[in-house]
Amino acid sequence: MTDGLIDALQAKHLRDLKPYESARRLFSGGQDWLNANESPFVGEYSLDSHKLNRYPDCQPKAVIQAYAAYAGVTPEQVLVSRGADEGIELLIRAFCDAGQDSILICPPTYGMYAISAETFNVKVNKAPLNADFSLNLDAMAEFVGKVKIVFICSPNNPTGTQVAPEQIEQALALFAGSALVAVDEAYIEFAQGQGWAGQLANYPNLVVLRTLSKAFGLAGIRCGFTLASPAIIQVLLKAIAPYPLAEPVAQIAAQALSPQGLAWMREKVEVLNVLRQRLQDQLQTLGDFVQVGDCQANFILLRSQYKQGLMDDLVAQGILIRDQSKQPGLENCLRISIGTEEQNQRLVAAMQRFFEEKAR
Repeated sequence: MTDGLIDALQAKHLRDLKPYESARRLFSGGQDWLNANESPFVGEYSLDSHKLNRYPDCQPKAVIQAYAAYAGVTPEQVLVSRGADEGIELLIRAFCDAGQDSILICPPTYGMYAISAETFNVKVNKAPLNADFSLNLDAMAEFVGKVKIVFICSPNNPTGTQVAPEQIEQALALFAGSALVAVDEAYIEFAQGQGWAGQLANYPNLVVLRTLSKAFGLAGIRCGFTLASPAIIQVLLKAIAPYPLAEPVAQIAAQALSPQGLAWMREKVEVLNVLRQRLQDQLQTLGDFVQVGDCQANFILLRSQYKQGLMDDLVAQGILIRDQSKQPGLENCLRISIGTEEQNQRLVAAMQRFFEEKAR
């Protein structure tokens, strides 16, 4: 087929869309990957190959039960998928009619909410966060009855801020009769508080998104969870693929959710929180940076007048961080994932050299 024919055959709503600019698409190579909010640590896992000739379970019982116990919910309130990204897509596909319905997002925030909606020809409405990155509930109220799903990221990527509980309660009340409120808790293990999984019984329109990609150090296996009422889970099961979780993924996830796996995860979270504070303190001595938002996740967001030059200099040295300056309210902002002590020190040394040269 010619390129012209392919262009003519593709869905009209996709023609002007650009794919999500993931960390791996933007940059490859480098020695210090501090641009994707991954854990720098990885555990040890075993694999039983005896079942690899069979199709896996759609919802592996061992994984579902283990995550339900970890999150403090019932197995009927859990759906496992290929990362929380698939959970986002399933919500949009299952509850929004293409070409008719809309979702609501609160930028600056995670980009996949909009990308997923646009891919399925679902309109994206925006209620930008306030200057302090709290929810603008007045702006959100204008969309009551006009959207099917409201996405709230808490802790928020890329600002590292948690949404105050009373604000989420107000959002749930605002949309109680008209929309689902999906609270994305990909970074909840790094944050203060317990998250919203324990409130599912109190709010029928509440959905919680979780993942093993961050605190569990398992971004490579693509395993996420959607927590919601049994009724919502049953709707999502109508839209999910027949075999969403590969057998090796299910085995590794079950091991990660075992008592030993959870102990490993909690230990690494403590280590990363200490490294995050240490890195914050060191970067503040360099002079040019202004911290933006909060640090309730495994990354730091900083603003620098030398944003582009610094970014280029670090990439040239194989140190990859993430430019967030295209997001509203985040001009000249760079996001730095927390690495190992050695990675963080290479970053600090490289930044120090950069600013010393600027001062000459």
